Amino acid sequence: MKRFFPLAIVPLLTFAFFSVWPLPQSEALRGSRLKLSCEHLNFIQSQYLENHITHSKFNRNLENRLIEQYVKSLDRGKMYLRDSDIKEIKAKMKGIYKKTRSRNCEPIQQAHEIFKKRVAERVAFVNKTLTDKFKLDKTVELKTDPDERKYPRTVAEQNRFHTKYLHFQMANYITSDMKPDEAREKIKKNYERIQKRIGEDDLEDIYATFLDAFARALDPHSSFFSWDAVEDFQIQMSLSLEGIGATLSSKDGFTTIEQLIAGGAAAQSGKLKPKDKIVAVAQEDDKKFKPADNVIDMDLRDVVRKIRGKKGTKVKLSILRKEGKENKKFDVVLVRDKIKLEDEAAQIHYIEKTIKGQKKTVGLINLPSFYADNRSQDGRSAAKDMKKLLAEARKKKVDAVVLDFSTNGGGSLDDAVKIAGLFFKTGNVVKQSQKSPTGSPIVLADLDPAVDYSGPLVVLTSRISASASEIVAGTLKDYKRAIVVGGDHTFGKGSVQSVSNLPRNLGALKTTVGMFFTAGGASTQHRGVDADIVFPSTLSTDEIGEKNLDYSLPPKRVKRFLSKDAYVRNGSEAWSVVNKGLIKDLNAKSQARIKKNEEFTKIKKDIKKAKDRGKVIKVSELFEEEKDDDKKDKDHKDDEDYTLTKEEKLKKYLERADIQEAINVAADFVEMVTLNSMATTGEPKKEARLGQ
Repeated sequence: MKRFFPLAIVPLLTFAFFSVWPLPQSEALRGSRLKLSCEHLNFIQSQYLENHITHSKFNRNLENRLIEQYVKSLDRGKMYLRDSDIKEIKAKMKGIYKKTRSRNCEPIQQAHEIFKKRVAERVAFVNKTLTDKFKLDKTVELKTDPDERKYPRTVAEQNRFHTKYLHFQMANYITSDMKPDEAREKIKKNYERIQKRIGEDDLEDIYATFLDAFARALDPHSSFFSWDAVEDFQIQMSLSLEGIGATLSSKDGFTTIEQLIAGGAAAQSGKLKPKDKIVAVAQEDDKKFKPADNVIDMDLRDVVRKIRGKKGTKVKLSILRKEGKENKKFDVVLVRDKIKLEDEAAQIHYIEKTIKGQKKTVGLINLPSFYADNRSQDGRSAAKDMKKLLAEARKKKVDAVVLDFSTNGGGSLDDAVKIAGLFFKTGNVVKQSQKSPTGSPIVLADLDPAVDYSGPLVVLTSRISASASEIVAGTLKDYKRAIVVGGDHTFGKGSVQSVSNLPRNLGALKTTVGMFFTAGGASTQHRGVDADIVFPSTLSTDEIGEKNLDYSLPPKRVKRFLSKDAYVRNGSEAWSVVNKGLIKDLNAKSQARIKKNEEFTKIKKDIKKAKDRGKVIKVSELFEEEKDDDKKDKDHKDDEDYTLTKEEKLKKYLERADIQEAINVAADFVEMVTLNSMATTGEPKKEARLGQ
């Protein structure tokens, strides 16, 4: 299994929604810092309780949650720990809040030691089991969902499950054209690598894991950022970093270059290629590689940390490249530079469609996240980029716009408000509740009177569209400004988090500080935003969604707070209100196309297959899937093929069934507007009509 650092960063934004984040500059992160220790835990826990929207005091219920989350952080798959271990850990961690207040962190360390011991036992079991006598049994069945399984009570029970699991691991490798003896060795090395990394965890790592478990005991979106994760978050929000410009992955102990970023030092050197393996990393002052520079079997995050650095400094890489049947080893010295992560920024693509013999243009805008660099007034943001793209689209006289939020997990609250406001005049967008029961909710509104785009608008979403995506999609739906298409509904995250840094680079706290409501008064919590036109999607499953997360906050509702000033009746900025009749007609056309579409038909079959399979999977099914894959276009086998060129990625993106159908809906929308099929234009006569 590969582990990726897309663009050399860890994606920390998934399902996040941030209102404030006074984070330290990258330079500060590289300076002296205080190491996280036991004495800091009580202070940090109290900071969470002081700011969290619902939890103010530590109690027995929260303690039980904390212990459960800490155990999950150790062994989420229930592979290593036994039922007796869980009971022992719970007993040791009883009263943990008081213990950490008195600077007694031994129970946390002891729990980690129990886990460490069990991992060593599992590694020994794997080495003993995976001999040349081990034969793959295709009749083996396994419950893959750990929530459907209990912790094993005995070693024998644990061994039986683990043996079944090894059959699945073997099958995964063999169906990837690997010989059985090679598969056995790879599996054993993978387990040994896990043991090595756990053994390298120091007290700071253990305490950071505990604090994150504490945060996640409050709700699913509060978390703790260790000091190095803060920089990852900052890069993700600002879309820039200082480094060599390469996408890195980790597989079988090697850090591999998956893709070179145009304009980055790695690409400009002309010496590196995708699939090159980085085996050692040294800094500019080092003339020769030392044993400590070796990065084989090193955690990918640690390798990235060694490669990153201040603009203008040098980094030396030892590279291993496979050429034919032989390996070539050489060294490369690169000068670090500032890199803009353009692939993660808003982009527009122009698609031509022929309607009634006339060519029409649809502007497809892909927004992967709501990014914002708040370190300066001139910092880059999703809202600024979107405004520029819409200005460009107007110049090209597009006939419709599709906003693609289908892979957007959230981001900056301020940018969500501004982006929603680009499509109407002025008006309320979101209301945020506060911790204090006596405090008035905060209403955030778009105050820019300009309508940056007034034509037909389609918003594409999925079950992984979350937070800021849901704010924009929900707001535009509330004002009847756009048609929402895609998965049955969005993720369902209706809470707001703030991110604040701790002193001396101890880390940062992400805390849920409020619930948000769109202008129609609805909370997106749990249900999300329903699509007006639903496309088949393998993501539309009960396993994906806020309501299935541990300790998810309950949904609420407030009075509608729509603004009449959002509507424009006349002039170049006038926009048409979407009505039920239009949606009905567009849906009929869309469903007719979906019924004939081969890709959607396949998706429907995959959904049915998953439902029929239930919670149990058979080894034989992996081989059946391999046969199916042989019949499929290889380009669609891996949804995250980082080896594709920029042009190949774009081609693959535009060929997606949901993208194509969203464009088709937009084209139908244009046709109906042309035929004056809209029943209502401008501001409705009565506000009550907005809820129809």
